[in-house]
Amino acid sequence: MSRVGVLLLSALSLTLAASGCRKPTPSAGPGDAGSMASGDAEVPKVVQGATRPTIQAFASATELDTFLKELLEAQKRDRSRVSRSGKSEAQPSPPAAAAPAEAAADSKSAESVTNVQHAGVDEGGIVKLHGDYLVVLRRGRLFTVKVGDGSLSPVSTVDAFGPDVDPRGAWYDEMLLSGNTIVVIGYSYQRGGTEIARFELGADGRLSYRSTHHLRSNDYYSSRNYASRLIGQKLVFYTPLYMALSDADLYRSFPAIRRWRKDATPADFKRIVEPTRVYRPLVASQALALHTVTSCDLSAPELECSSTAVMGPHGRVFYVSPSAVYVWMTDWAGRSEKAVPRSIVYRMPLDGSAPTALRAVGGPVDQFSFLEGTDGHLNVVVRADAAGDGMWRAEVTQGDVALFRVPTSAFTSEAAEADRSRYAGLPRPSGYMFQNRFVGDHLLYGSGSGWGRPSPGAGTLYAYRFAGGSEPVTLDLGHGIDRIEALGRDALVVGTDGRDLHFSPVALEGRPVAAPRYTRPGASQGELRSHGFFYKPDSPSGGTIGLPVRSAGKPGAAHLREGSASILFLRNDALKLSELGDLASHSEGAVADNCRASCVDWYGNARPLFFQGRMFALLGYEIVEGEVATGRVREKRRVSFAPTGSALQIAQ
Repeated sequence: MSRVGVLLLSALSLTLAASGCRKPTPSAGPGDAGSMASGDAEVPKVVQGATRPTIQAFASATELDTFLKELLEAQKRDRSRVSRSGKSEAQPSPPAAAAPAEAAADSKSAESVTNVQHAGVDEGGIVKLHGDYLVVLRRGRLFTVKVGDGSLSPVSTVDAFGPDVDPRGAWYDEMLLSGNTIVVIGYSYQRGGTEIARFELGADGRLSYRSTHHLRSNDYYSSRNYASRLIGQKLVFYTPLYMALSDADLYRSFPAIRRWRKDATPADFKRIVEPTRVYRPLVASQALALHTVTSCDLSAPELECSSTAVMGPHGRVFYVSPSAVYVWMTDWAGRSEKAVPRSIVYRMPLDGSAPTALRAVGGPVDQFSFLEGTDGHLNVVVRADAAGDGMWRAEVTQGDVALFRVPTSAFTSEAAEADRSRYAGLPRPSGYMFQNRFVGDHLLYGSGSGWGRPSPGAGTLYAYRFAGGSEPVTLDLGHGIDRIEALGRDALVVGTDGRDLHFSPVALEGRPVAAPRYTRPGASQGELRSHGFFYKPDSPSGGTIGLPVRSAGKPGAAHLREGSASILFLRNDALKLSELGDLASHSEGAVADNCRASCVDWYGNARPLFFQGRMFALLGYEIVEGEVATGRVREKRRVSFAPTGSALQIAQ
């Protein structure tokens, strides 16, 4: 990343912080969350000795203790050296350690309303469907709305945290459902770490609180990725833990969990990773993070979790396939301005077997840079300057582009260097706001406006058949590339020209070609999150598209504080798009919801919903049902589930 890119990211961070939003981790460089290591930093003896050609776990607690003590002493010496040399401002301290800073399925439920990357791998979101009920997470509360039997009526609401939990300084971001169990995932700056709150969804749609557990972690937030996945009854997290050691507790940066009670103390944390499931670093560095994959069994009466952790550089992107979690770690310490950063990509199987790895160069932008294909290959889009997906780092990237394609069998405990033949160089787009997506057997990518204000952009989409290795195709769409989605076997690209919002279908059978686009005059995207879009197919070449929109000129970040104006619905017939119309929101300006926690919509607040042969628009605290007649969508009815208001009686 150039200095311009860092300045752009800093400006975005300052804008968000000034608006009262979640603050990003301080960043001194492209991919390092405040690394203590510099090019001439002293590398501790124990790390040099531990840097081996193969992946090795610690053999015992004693061996791990020795490693951590020597690492701590090396960190102390380096801090002292930096302080004496007056370089302390060049490399900020790493983020606070994850130790808590204590302060005074029936068949109906199989229908998904979440636009997931992989079928069968659910992602934490703000709305889920279970049987006859929609469950919505918004502004620190959970709501249920009955939709079964043709109804549309609010039923229940509860706080998204326990009755004895102080929600100040906490963000409740994601929700998942497993059977009748609702899991809310949040991050608490006050208590430190990830919160896992469990609720029960009754047969009558009423909500009841069960328990809260705290998992040590640094803030998992990403402007694009989601922290949690659900595969069957297995809840899977990726959490970074930056290794800021102290004499008082060498293990304060290690994954641990506790069940919350009002008088809970740090002593209640129980470590959930064995020394033999902690893997030594393959890169010599003091600026280590513990990249941790935690799995929890939601079928157990008491929450049972276990972790696997790999030590490595801070810069990271993670991706969850149906079979494994991939963590791409990038080492930026001591890198010259023109050199491509060194990386290690780990494959951590979901069956709990030992991780394997490959050494690589460059880095992916986000989870959509990955595809574990059914052909036994891992495909990853890499850029020379990609900073990982923590906070807003995915929004500012640059540098050369390549497709890294390798058989999954190449991942071994030897962590070999990937052969150069595994990289296919691709055209480099202009702009920082890089978007990429695998659709069918093609990779599509380009750049747009992202979280900033709409701008024309280059309007160039690149399409590359990654399995066949054909030459990339360049398509001039005439608008920026802000969203890339699958339309069956083809694709849809959404973006702005600075004034209007455009929807460009792309046919991918044979040589990629752009089909005629649909334009919504004077509009902007209402949501940037992948979950904001949904495509409901009803034939191999047809279906309905839903996407939140708002007025022209609004920046992508507007969803943090504003609701979308409406959900726009389009009809796709063999890549011919036609407007069905939209379902609009009513003004929420008068709604006083007495928000106590999570009062910024980090994951958005609008979603198109299709289920049971019906269509809906979730718009803030409203759900609007629509129906299509004579080729147009019209409002059938709406309901508000806001926690205050004379029109609503919700059972507590």
